[in-house]
Amino acid sequence: MRKTIRHAVETGPNSQQEWLDLEAISMVEVTSEDPNFPIESALAGEGRGWRAAEQGEQVIRIVFDTPTPVQRIRLEFSDREAERTQEFTLRWARTGEALREIVRQQWNFSPRGSTSEVEDYRVDLDRVSVLELTLKPDLQPNRGVASLAAWRVA
Repeated sequence: MRKTIRHAVETGPNSQQEWLDLEAISMVEVTSEDPNFPIESALAGEGRGWRAAEQGEQVIRIVFDTPTPVQRIRLEFSDREAERTQEFTLRWARTGEALREIVRQQWNFSPRGSTSEVEDYRVDLDRVSVLELTLKPDLQPNRGVASLAAWRVA
């Protein structure tokens, strides 16, 4: 029997992953923004994250200056105050093509236990022009304000 022992690859927030400098290589579009919680805070992985200025569904779009390969997408959400069910959809597209869904997921936040969600996706996307995140902060109509603690891309 042949055997190889491989050490586990660290995939935590402090791993050696080279995150893309999104501020330098892309522009971002948001449907709304609380001035105290700008999108740059979530994309740089520092600060208090992003929050919408109004209730309801929100869209955050990263538009790359040049087509970019993407191997990893990490999303972090946090809510210590409200009990709600959030749904997000993550999509991507090449230049001139329609958006394609990567994942659609729901998460139940509860101040008494489930206050944060971290999603770390390994992908193999070539020549990405757009990454789009659609957030429904609460599946109950007209409730909840969308927020995003961090969005990292490698």
